[in-house]
Amino acid sequence: MRLLLDTHIFLWFISGDERLPEGMRDGIRDLNNEVYLSTVSLWEAIVKHRLGKLPLPQPPNIYLPIQRQKHQIASLSLDEASVSQLAGLPQIHRDPFDRMLICQALEHGLTVVTVDDALCAYPVPILNRA
Repeated sequence: MRLLLDTHIFLWFISGDERLPEGMRDGIRDLNNEVYLSTVSLWEAIVKHRLGKLPLPQPPNIYLPIQRQKHQIASLSLDEASVSQLAGLPQIHRDPFDRMLICQALEHGLTVVTVDDALCAYPVPILNRA
């Protein structure tokens, strides 16, 4: 499976947060899966950190890439084809970062790993919470 982690899932995974469902944790750890973190998640973390809404042990532009590499998660760049998906995406979710993750999943055939129920309304595969 090719997995795209929602930002909160990545943060829960790297911190060992108990809110991360076991099935998702196992899916991320499964060496048969390709696991990605979007540069959009780094952008979101920087914005939220600067607003004081996301405390981290280091600035996100340093901390997140180190953690991504430590956990052998690939980086997914934001490309023009993914952004173009936004033109046909229904306005289900108000969060622009989450909408862009959906666009990337659509463009690259990825399964989104999230507990955000609003994302489940989009026509992309979602990793089951079980």
